[in-house]
Amino acid sequence: MRYELYYWPSIQGRGEFVRLALEDAGAAYVDVARTRGGMAAMEHLMGEGKRVPFAPPFLKAGRLLIAQTANILFYLGPRLELAPRSESGRLWLHQLQLTIADWLAEVHDTHHPVGSGLYYEEQKREAKRRAAHFLGSRLPKYLDYFEAAKSSGYVELSLFQMIEGLRYAFPRAMKRQEKRIPNLLRIHDRVSRRPALAAYLASERRIPFNQDGIFRHYPELDGAV
Repeated sequence: MRYELYYWPSIQGRGEFVRLALEDAGAAYVDVARTRGGMAAMEHLMGEGKRVPFAPPFLKAGRLLIAQTANILFYLGPRLELAPRSESGRLWLHQLQLTIADWLAEVHDTHHPVGSGLYYEEQKREAKRRAAHFLGSRLPKYLDYFEAAKSSGYVELSLFQMIEGLRYAFPRAMKRQEKRIPNLLRIHDRVSRRPALAAYLASERRIPFNQDGIFRHYPELDGAV
């Protein structure tokens, strides 16, 4: 099957978790919004039909239109051989991926704690307070949880992305944290060496981190604790 991925064309964001799975598996897919006329096609699918997605990312697979990162990966996992065959195993990975979604939302809220429709500059004071709480309390809890959790398949790809993003956004804080997460670092390094994924990461298909995505580097937030 040739998949169609719909996500914003200039950021990694939530869509990157799906891209990593498709790239690692060598799946045939098109990143639609990065093609000519792709944004219009994405907006069209968001505005027509009885089961329209609320927001990207969403995936078109034949007649199916599947939204929400964790939901997409739950569908793709067994088809790309990135999930166990057993129902209990698939549900466990889905549970982990939903927890990663919560973690990612908290990363986003470090720089936009008041509202997504406001500029960062309009909420810097609140962002510094939120970042201090995240780095001092929430980040260690998430890292400890996933350090101990038995992950596999697409969840390991997602953990790779979380480590990459956190290193970009909070290099000082992550340097302090990394000595306590040897297992997560082994997962990160092992994933980065997978041939198909290494080729993707070195290619122009991998959008660089930037100040428009979920992971943003503001030095004043990295020094919040």
